[in-house]
Amino acid sequence: MAGRVPLGRAVRVWFWKEVRAGRAVMPASVAAGVAQETGRRWFGEAGGVIGNAPRELGTRYLSVEEREEISRGLARGEGPRVIGRRLGRAASSISREINNNGGAGRYRAHVAEAAARERAKRPKTAKLADPGNAGLRDHVRERLLRRWSPEQISARLVSEFADCPEMRVSHETIYQSIYVQGRGALRRELAACLRTGRALRKPRRQAEARTPRIPNMVPISQRPAEAEDRAVPGHWEGDLILGASNKSAIGTLVERSTRFCLLLHLPDGHDAVAVRDAMITAIRTLPDQLKQSMTWDQGTELARHAEITLATDLDIYFCDPHSPWQRGSNENTNGLLRQYFPKGTDLSVHSPDQLAKVAAELNNRPRKTLEWLTPQEKLNMLLS
Repeated sequence: MAGRVPLGRAVRVWFWKEVRAGRAVMPASVAAGVAQETGRRWFGEAGGVIGNAPRELGTRYLSVEEREEISRGLARGEGPRVIGRRLGRAASSISREINNNGGAGRYRAHVAEAAARERAKRPKTAKLADPGNAGLRDHVRERLLRRWSPEQISARLVSEFADCPEMRVSHETIYQSIYVQGRGALRRELAACLRTGRALRKPRRQAEARTPRIPNMVPISQRPAEAEDRAVPGHWEGDLILGASNKSAIGTLVERSTRFCLLLHLPDGHDAVAVRDAMITAIRTLPDQLKQSMTWDQGTELARHAEITLATDLDIYFCDPHSPWQRGSNENTNGLLRQYFPKGTDLSVHSPDQLAKVAAELNNRPRKTLEWLTPQEKLNMLLS
């Protein structure tokens, strides 16, 4: 009948609860307070299969009765906090329900219930597969090709398109658009642009044990407190990423407060002499305010650390054995660099220009820990 308000989900759930208890259609209809014809129609729509019938929603979902109470509360001039206390719901949940359904002046319980049922329908068209979201899809694809992570893309959309709510997508939606069968709004090949290059996460490997062979090491416990809290720029973490059979390497230096990175070109090996020379060359390019300290693990490639300190006036500290988290920024950056320099490849083939290009691209990717600024932007702010 036209204009008739549809019965709420709670009524259907009650009807089917009676059917599951063994009642026939007629007594189940009476118990639910609906006409026998309505009960028969519901039974027919489910094909007579109880498994197809609706069940009670979890407590996280508002019921039609709660929506009616919200409507009555608004008519009395009550706010979300008062209504929420009476229903045992958070004020934010009540406020979101009202705002999503026309606001306080236009909220209607039956309209809100119908909208909730529509949103609950499955399957849904993936947001990035919707033809109407072609601009958003192209934007996401272009950032993925620049090796931004889905979380970086999602966060920057908020600031880059502050006045365009349609240009919003969660990082989980981006992942599903690449990986989940049936939601392939983005080419599966784009998975290669993600940091891991694979769909499934794997547990981290334990750090390989290294035997200290370095004279006169200064332990990390003696590093200035200002380096620990990242309040002052100029404190660095360093390491090597190794190529096939550990025969080639690239040096990585990461500034702790900005996550700005420098890459060391090591075409002729990565012994203590080669690393010393490359580090001295790189550190001498830095302004004095960025020359505070360097933290390294206990790898023998830094056996000549005293000579580096003498040439650059940069204090060098060493981590405890088997403690990679003491160089957390560097470990994270090395993981990002593996997108460009995969394990098992020859790293000596990369030229200084190629390393500079990779460092520049990495320094211009937004970071969650920097409130979605890029390392370059953060460094510029500090230096200015």
